[in-house]
Amino acid sequence: MKAVTIKSLQVVTHPETKKLFWFMFAGTKGGMNRIKIMLHLQNNPTNTHKLSQEVGMDYKGVQHHLKVLTQNNLVTKVGSNYGGVYFPSELFEGNKAVFDEVVTRLSKESQNAY
Repeated sequence: MKAVTIKSLQVVTHPETKKLFWFMFAGTKGGMNRIKIMLHLQNNPTNTHKLSQEVGMDYKGVQHHLKVLTQNNLVTKVGSNYGGVYFPSELFEGNKAVFDEVVTRLSKESQNAY
């Protein structure tokens, strides 16, 4: 039996998906809040109330950003009403490298601004 070595896997992201990520997280006024929300949801899927407490944002603000993220297929809600739990979507998980690129570039730019 032959051993197969995989040197590297290149992930190809659709250009429209990349544009979506840049727009949602860097091109809008609420982008930094959405980044905070997504960073938290990656490790701790939770409901709106608990998320607002854990990220230190107003409940209505978190609710708004979750609605925007849901409409753009970046988060998925399991359950209904008040207790529904939000998770990163398959689209987000499949393109996490793009999200990481946006966050890294934004953090570098904010460090260079001062």
